[in-house]
Amino acid sequence: MTKRDESARPSTSSAASATPSGAPTVPTEEQISLRSPAELADALPYLLGFFPDDSVVMVALHGERGRFGGRLRLGIPRTREEWPEVSTQLAETLIAGSSKRGARPDGIVLFLCQDPGPGETARDVMERLRPLAQCLRLACGGLEVPVYEALCISDGRFWSYCCPDTRCCPPDGTPLAVPGTSVMAAAAAYAGIQVRGSLRQMEARLAPLTGPPAEEQERALDAAAVDLVPRILRGADCETVREETMGLARLVLDRLHAAPPNARRPEADAQDDALLAHDEAAAIILGLQDRATRDRAAEWMEGPLAPTVLRLWRALARRCVSSYGEHAAAPLTLAGWVAWSTGDQPEARVALSRALAADPDYLFAQLLQRACNEGMDPEPLRRCLRRERAGRAVHAAAHAEADRARSADAEGDAPGGQRASRVRRRRRPPLTGTAEAGTGSRTAGPLRNAGSVRPTGPGGATGPAGKARARRRNGPRGARGRQ
Repeated sequence: MTKRDESARPSTSSAASATPSGAPTVPTEEQISLRSPAELADALPYLLGFFPDDSVVMVALHGERGRFGGRLRLGIPRTREEWPEVSTQLAETLIAGSSKRGARPDGIVLFLCQDPGPGETARDVMERLRPLAQCLRLACGGLEVPVYEALCISDGRFWSYCCPDTRCCPPDGTPLAVPGTSVMAAAAAYAGIQVRGSLRQMEARLAPLTGPPAEEQERALDAAAVDLVPRILRGADCETVREETMGLARLVLDRLHAAPPNARRPEADAQDDALLAHDEAAAIILGLQDRATRDRAAEWMEGPLAPTVLRLWRALARRCVSSYGEHAAAPLTLAGWVAWSTGDQPEARVALSRALAADPDYLFAQLLQRACNEGMDPEPLRRCLRRERAGRAVHAAAHAEADRARSADAEGDAPGGQRASRVRRRRRPPLTGTAEAGTGSRTAGPLRNAGSVRPTGPGGATGPAGKARARRRNGPRGARGRQ
């Protein structure tokens, strides 16, 4: 088979919560031929950017040479009764998504990935998942798209459901290649593609804390809720809470940025957790429940601070413990947005999936996941957020200028500034009198000649055409016009 990553785009999501998965692509001029089930099995982590635990993975093939296209991942359903319906939905999703992009698949490669449970062997897993593989093959065949290969990967070995020849596919399975030794691994290294480990390991970085730290964090969240929630709900203090939340988040962000992460992910997360106090995490988490505050936080999406911002949102997601699990939707969605904005689609999909697991109705996560799954460009959203930030900066500058003007006026009214104040008052138009309605009379003094000095338009006192304007007569008609 042949893989050309120029078409490696995910398919659309389905009602069954199927999550199409994509990965960074190698340069389009690189072409990698995969000629055996062993090479297919070895290529899977590089196609997704991680190894998919407990997952069904489907990859579309195009053309006579089997060029890889869209790919789709879904957690294996726990009950066998769901398998036929889920198989139909997955097949329809992958085929419809590929067709939407202009190329209906000519075939599909299927992977079932699951490690053995207690008292179970890898071969037991293969046999247990065989009916699921058959359901998927039938669903794809019913849509006239054949499954060219179906592999089960478990405990470092793989089996083919399509090859009956025990000489190449023995009953006990075939060991996977040593990581990093295949042609796919070499091409991925050349292209800068990194495999982040397993899906389970990626999800662990976003999972809530446990044990005594979780108990202490929950107490901090309870205390912060008593203080912040009434202020947010009253509305009068809402803008103040927003400013406090963003200021505190910026303080923690600077602290994290000053401490570069450890190369090992578990140690790096532990370091970030140590730099974030429980009360700080509680205040930021509760502040992010306000949509406007979350949208301001979403503006931290690019530039040299983006990796540190991602560390901050991960750390906050881990602090949403116990009864505050639903609050994790905001930091998880922000983590997914930063990852997608910086080109890390595997990280983005994992974070957005966990956000929707915490709150299935979280609209921002729904929209981002759909956009990410459909291969959309994040730049339009980045431009929108940049405009919001610029508009807010202009508004803040205008308020600051108004405050400075008021301060200057206040200083002018002070004893030391009385002379300047009098000078300014003498420069103002001398409109100090009033006209009585219906009498046609004007007060004596400067108002008597006010009609002759009134601005008359772009042409000045003589008008646009350079002709003198007729002076308005005094009388009731003129008085009514000024009321």
